[in-house]
Amino acid sequence: MVVNSPKELRQQWVFVAHGRNEETGDEWIEVRGGRPGEGRGRSFRPELIYPLTAKHGSHVTGRSLHDAPQLLLNVRRRPR
Repeated sequence: MVVNSPKELRQQWVFVAHGRNEETGDEWIEVRGGRPGEGRGRSFRPELIYPLTAKHGSHVTGRSLHDAPQLLLNVRRRPR
């Protein structure tokens, strides 16, 4: 996956989880990676996450995974 941010674009990231706060509606994507050899965890807004195929040199083209999902995310709802 690609994180469309100037600093993070030069680094490598792997998807870990999708999170959603049911009360506020806030969403985030948790990733792991960074520079080669690093394994730090970060979280980003979904609209910054793109498929790996969207990276062309130093820029990103196409739609984010937020706008054009490629996987269905399982959303667990609290019992009512």
